[in-house]
Amino acid sequence: MSNKLRKYLPVLVLFITVSSINQWSDLPIGNTYIWWAIYSCILFGLYRSKKIYFDPDNKPIIKVIYWFLFWNIICIIRGIFVADNYWEWKNLVATGMVLLLPLTINISTHPYMIQRITSTWLKYALPAFFVFLPFLQGDGIGRYLVPVSFLLLFFPFINFKWKTILLLFSLFVLLGDLSARSNIIKFTIPLMLSLLLYSKFLTKAKTLEIIRIALITSPLFFFSLAVTGKFNIFRMDEYISGDFTTIVNTKEESKEENLIADTRSAIYIEVINSALKHGYAVMGRTPARGNESELFGYYAFEELKTGKKERFSNEVSILNIFTWTGAIGVVLYFLIFYRASYLAINKSNNNLIRIIGLYVAFRWVYAWVEDFSQFDLSYFFLWIMIGMCFSKSFREMNDAEFRYWLGGLFDSRKRKIVFKPQLQASN
Repeated sequence: MSNKLRKYLPVLVLFITVSSINQWSDLPIGNTYIWWAIYSCILFGLYRSKKIYFDPDNKPIIKVIYWFLFWNIICIIRGIFVADNYWEWKNLVATGMVLLLPLTINISTHPYMIQRITSTWLKYALPAFFVFLPFLQGDGIGRYLVPVSFLLLFFPFINFKWKTILLLFSLFVLLGDLSARSNIIKFTIPLMLSLLLYSKFLTKAKTLEIIRIALITSPLFFFSLAVTGKFNIFRMDEYISGDFTTIVNTKEESKEENLIADTRSAIYIEVINSALKHGYAVMGRTPARGNESELFGYYAFEELKTGKKERFSNEVSILNIFTWTGAIGVVLYFLIFYRASYLAINKSNNNLIRIIGLYVAFRWVYAWVEDFSQFDLSYFFLWIMIGMCFSKSFREMNDAEFRYWLGGLFDSRKRKIVFKPQLQASN
């Protein structure tokens, strides 16, 4: 089983690459049931990996992820008794799989498995990018190249050849569709954070801890300001003057879009009002249902014939967690990000994990802005980074050992380096 999982899990991740871009591709591949079958194989592989690749030394510190998984499973089971039409059952299955992706923790604490997954992607999916490129629209490019943004976190420690390759592929995102703001942010922030590695002062745990706390607490701070009517960070068009419009090309049409327009406040209002109106703010509405929506609910009501004006999911990740799993799920989700970033910055022996911890803290902030909750590369690699933050194997490496491990992503001769005897035995 060990050899099979080691061989097939990285290959299955390649399939996630394709499914991640289907929505933005003129070359749709597969159908819902095929992807469900592939996702089920991935989740089963992640579940079985616990006995082989999970380091038992990490068990006491990742209990919060188990709590989150346990609560998600409860919400999925509750959804069985809530769903009452085809579309709600379909949403329950699809969203339920997304809520089970934290099972990635079973492999993401293991240095060798992360090497295998990333190196396999670089070997096969990166060259294949040019096959898919002519068919991609908008967000598709950035969603395909998610592992590149992950590698940008280590930019100063990567050799010149691969620095050049990563920058060239990043340019496809940064110089592409300006309306794909999320992709631009997710590629720019890792590169900016990696530059901290050039400064000894900026990589000190005390300095990074101040930044981490600021990031972790900022969503609640800005949310409070918005609720009290003092300042709404989403309404930047009220504070910034100038023309920030661009042309957005989709499969159906080309249209003009304001890059600083407020596209989030109305969604927050609808999600919160729906939860208060129907009494599911604490425990959630389960993955079978969405929030009541006058803005977007017409599609479910008129096109899908559900008889309900609901939106199954929104662009804002934290609002999806809230709708599906309630305030309980949001608190557990927060604790995961808080604990992972804390361990990475304060309990690590190398600077690279500290940078990952800071990026994980940023992703908590960004979950309040966008970060779709989907079974895709973006969410998968987020859980990989969270697992790396929790992993004692990664945190116990010094900078030299981590750089050697990093070299294994690009050079197979360095790929089996593991710095814990019990993990070496599993390889």
